[in-house]
Formats: sequence, structure tokens, C-alpha cells
Amino acid sequence: MRLGEADARRRLAAYDHGVLATVHPVRGVDAVPVAYAVDGDLVGIPVDTVKPKTSGPLQRERNLAADPRAALLVDHWDPADWTRLWWVRAQLRWAGTGPAAEETALAEALERRYPQYHDRPFARVLVFRLRSVTGWSGQVP
Repeated sequence: MRLGEADARRRLAAYDHGVLATVHPVRGVDAVPVAYAVDGDLVGIPVDTVKPKTSGPLQRERNLAADPRAALLVDHWDPADWTRLWWVRAQLRWAGTGPAAEETALAEALERRYPQYHDRPFARVLVFRLRSVTGWSGQVP
């Protein structure tokens, strides 16, 4: 059954990881697993410093500079009970170098949400504006 917007937003905010899809100018969709935090109509995705980077900005950042559209997909899978399946897709738009207060608020949300981010081991937070949220569930909520 199709989820209402309020339920889809609740599931998005409550879940702890998802898949971020950006648009590569040649390959098309680039999808990577990410941790994230939601603050109202903002979604923050950290750029970790704990994993070594060899080539400057991440490919997702280069993709976003060329096309600011993105999607975040979260899903729940239960192989024993398919009535418990659900997914939520958030349509996002990268805010670029938006207000520092937004990035700070999302960094704080990431700190609260993930013990691993307590010392902010990320270089920056990619800030996205939430454009729309849709979802589906195998059971009536």
C-alpha cells in the first residue's frame, strides 16, 4: 500500500542508512550507501575523513556540482514476512554551499544519531533540501 507523506517522512527520519543516488554525466545513476540525518526539510550526508580519499572531492560531489538532483532510498526487508516490507524514496536537491547554520545543525544531528560521529570525523556535511517523499509498505500502518 502507498504510504502517506507523514508516514514516509517518519520512516525516513527514523531509519539509519540508505542509498544515495546522484547523476553521473556519462554513466547515469551513481548509487552509494550512506548514513544521513534529517532536520525538517533538510537532509545531511557526511563526507567522512576516516576513509582515505585519493582524488579530491568524492564522485557524488562532482556529480552534484553538475546536476544537483539526487534521491535517497531507504528500505526494510524481512525475508520471513513480506507484509513487513517497506521502502521510502526522498527526492532531494543539493543546496551547494548553503548557510553554515544548516550544515552545523545537520552535523549536530549526525553526532546525536551515530556514536561513531561523536567527534565529527567528517570533513563536511552535504546539505540537501527535501523536495518530496514517497513510499510503499506491505501492510497497512
